[in-house]
Amino acid sequence: MNRKYELVYIVSPDATDEQVNELHTQVEGIAQRMGGTIEKTENWGRRRLAYEIGRHKEGTYVLEVIDGSGELMKEIDRRFKVTDLVIRHLVVRVDEAQSVIDRTRNRRSEVSRRRRVARGLPPDRQPGEGQRGEPDDDRDDRFDMGEDMR
Repeated sequence: MNRKYELVYIVSPDATDEQVNELHTQVEGIAQRMGGTIEKTENWGRRRLAYEIGRHKEGTYVLEVIDGSGELMKEIDRRFKVTDLVIRHLVVRVDEAQSVIDRTRNRRSEVSRRRRVARGLPPDRQPGEGQRGEPDDDRDDRFDMGEDMR
């Protein structure tokens, strides 16, 4: 079963750009061999570390968003543990968090649509509704004031 993971790794400041690209190529090769795909790669560049790691005070940060299995991530983790170029790495599964966000967004949308219908408005916002400079009674659907409160 494929899941979405974010892999962030910090490469030693002694490494060249060529070596950083080689690490990415290795991760890509492992992903392809094990049936995964790399959705996105971002090289955040050289940055100062929050605290000293070994003798390093800065490093090159790289983010990879990977679709793959847990076995794929275990293999990448194992490879990063044995290389001297990577001074820290972190793997986070993000698909579960994304599904929670989607469920929350859908629930809020349904509540908003019900409240709009209860007020006699169309369920979805109309083009131009709620733009700056225009008074908009429906700007915030979180609070539904009763008739006696208005």
